[in-house]
Amino acid sequence: MKVFTVKEDCSLRDFTDANYPQGGFCFNQLLKDREIKINGSRTGSDVKLHAGDEVAYYTTRAQERALSHKIVYEDENIVVADKYSGVSSEGLYAEINARTPVKAVHRLDRNTQGLIVFAKTPIAERELLKAFKERRAHKTYLALCKNAFKQPEAKMTAYLMKNPRDAFVTVYGRPVVGAQRIITEYRVVKEKGDLALVEIVLHTGKTHQIRAHMAYIGCPVLGDGKYGDGELNAKYSARRQCLVAKYLRLDIGGQLGYLGLKTFESGFTPKPPKAEKTPKN
Repeated sequence: MKVFTVKEDCSLRDFTDANYPQGGFCFNQLLKDREIKINGSRTGSDVKLHAGDEVAYYTTRAQERALSHKIVYEDENIVVADKYSGVSSEGLYAEINARTPVKAVHRLDRNTQGLIVFAKTPIAERELLKAFKERRAHKTYLALCKNAFKQPEAKMTAYLMKNPRDAFVTVYGRPVVGAQRIITEYRVVKEKGDLALVEIVLHTGKTHQIRAHMAYIGCPVLGDGKYGDGELNAKYSARRQCLVAKYLRLDIGGQLGYLGLKTFESGFTPKPPKAEKTPKN
């Protein structure tokens, strides 16, 4: 059993995502089995929580042992973690911060795997935030995409508009009022049938940029339920985007200058689930 105290009003799901990654993995099952108690009373729904509420999760030992991340690198200044798919950046932060005090400086989508860095000192926090803002944190992604590429590689410019009401973005091929310019570079690494392994570099970092931009050119990321190809996802039973933040290089000077000599690598490589032998009706 794991017990937490709510600090501010939110939904049970959001609270779980932000505080207990292992509970987030099996959240729906916990609700179905009524294995969550709010102030001593069991609940089977995603209820509204209030500051001061006590939340108890009756997870099994197997559920509690589910990994949320692996540590790729750690020193007196930073922690670099390899995040599992299905773990929110907020939940990962809460778990790592409980072990050693850290500050979050960037994030990954819940279902994107790969590298995420945390600062352990005020100096590291300041320098990392500055590096990400100035595009000196160089990230390379690997994705499995629908193999409909017209060119093996390209550096693409488009315009992205975010709708905050439904957490959805729209990509346009020309400037649109309210849209931000995005630049996405890709290179096809390997092709196999209707899928392609693609290396992707972001020259701008906007919400859902990779997923939305690849979908815009007709090559969505496999498993993407928001921008992806439903038939392709069903064929491979892919329910989470096959996208990995694979490499990270930090161009930082001063006390953290030694990090510029390192390139961190995720242990994950996007792989499709086993394809269905017969299409689902």
